[in-house]
Amino acid sequence: MLWWLFGGLEAAICYFTGSLAMAITIIGIPVALQTFKIGLLCLWPFGAKVRDTDCPTGCIRIPLNIVWIVFGGLWAWLIHVFFGVVLFITIIGIPFAKQHFKMAGLSLAPFGKDVELHL
Repeated sequence: MLWWLFGGLEAAICYFTGSLAMAITIIGIPVALQTFKIGLLCLWPFGAKVRDTDCPTGCIRIPLNIVWIVFGGLWAWLIHVFFGVVLFITIIGIPFAKQHFKMAGLSLAPFGKDVELHL
């Protein structure tokens, strides 16, 4: 509950809103899937694992990750790293900081990654 109160729910709502906005366009559906994946991770990141996908996606994930970084991925990464550093300064915020660092890694290059949620 503390995670949702201190930013997890707001971040998830922002990612889901962005996902809906991108899904309206046909060309934005791959980006919408990635933002939805990060939004699910924002809802409950504790115990979740971020790993490389097993399916071969070919060479398309490299250009998609570059486009992702240019059009917002870098800002999402910077926000997660900033909050991770701020929370890491406090002793009680260290578990939350670890989750922000996990989300920062995913938000920098989400194509080719998979989220394994354990509820």
